[in-house]
Amino acid sequence: MLAAAFLFFTFLLLRNVFSRIVIGRLKVFTKKTKNKIDDEILEATEGPLSFLPIVLGVFFATELLDLTGNLALGAANLNRSLITFNIFWAFYKTIGPISLTFGRLKEIFSESMIDWLIKAMRALFIFLGAASILEIWGIQVAPLIAGLGLFGVAVALGAQDLFKNLISGIFIIAEQRFQPGDWIKINDIVEGTVESIGFRTTTIVQFDKAPVYVPNSKLSDNAAINFSRMSHRRIFWKIGLTYSTTIEQLKNIRAEIEEYVMKNDDFAKPPEVSTFVRIDSFNDSSIDLMLYCFTKTTVWGEWLQIKEDMALAIKDIVARNGSSFAFPSQSIYLENFPQNSDPNKPEIFPV
Repeated sequence: MLAAAFLFFTFLLLRNVFSRIVIGRLKVFTKKTKNKIDDEILEATEGPLSFLPIVLGVFFATELLDLTGNLALGAANLNRSLITFNIFWAFYKTIGPISLTFGRLKEIFSESMIDWLIKAMRALFIFLGAASILEIWGIQVAPLIAGLGLFGVAVALGAQDLFKNLISGIFIIAEQRFQPGDWIKINDIVEGTVESIGFRTTTIVQFDKAPVYVPNSKLSDNAAINFSRMSHRRIFWKIGLTYSTTIEQLKNIRAEIEEYVMKNDDFAKPPEVSTFVRIDSFNDSSIDLMLYCFTKTTVWGEWLQIKEDMALAIKDIVARNGSSFAFPSQSIYLENFPQNSDPNKPEIFPV
């Protein structure tokens, strides 16, 4: 008994030596290769490799005890369980590095679909590992799953929202509505940048940097605006000019604003996009000129800079043509009536 314990602790102490010498030598070897996949696999499997001396220690210790009967069977099952656990642990850890080889799949599947595939493979290895260990100890997995059927139905009824969100997430990824990094807006729900698409919820970071965890069903059942897929950004202004502006001034202002847009390389041109600079309507306090155009850039900061430059240019054009911008106002007209000379008639109330 003492010899077996001593042998086990010896292997336990050798674990650190094994990690430093063997794994260290392997790291030096993998760094000499041109690809990085072997480095990633070694780093991921460092845990299972470090656990290997413990598996060997338990095996040799139980062999040294020379057990019989049920104790021998239990020791054999323990050894097999540790080996199985270590193998599936290694498979689970290598899924991440192996995913680096899925680069060609990005031409067919989206990044989110590949991420879900990796998660599903990891879940599969966990299930297979647990089932294998249960089988080693004589627990039949198939009857166990069948026996849990009624329980599963009850759970499914209580977890309808969970499955709905799961299916919605699959549809979101399959339809490629948006990807991590996209700027989206769901009316009356959320607006921000997609961080990740999970099995149940999607994480969206708002512009104030606060993360919002939105159930996938909310994103699937509502209209989603994906601003990241815009080809251009629109500018739609109503420019109000005073009613004192003459027809000649209106024509000149309109023509100069149109010339500014058409000659500026920051703006997309027809027929690629629609561009209008027109005298649009007579408002309560102004003559409205409509400006409708699109910028080539979709980057918000650059778009704001282009708008600012155009606003300054329009201000200069309006001032140079002798007009001015209108603002909401009201005019009150007072009229004086002649005094009533007939004393028999009622006096007119002054306005």
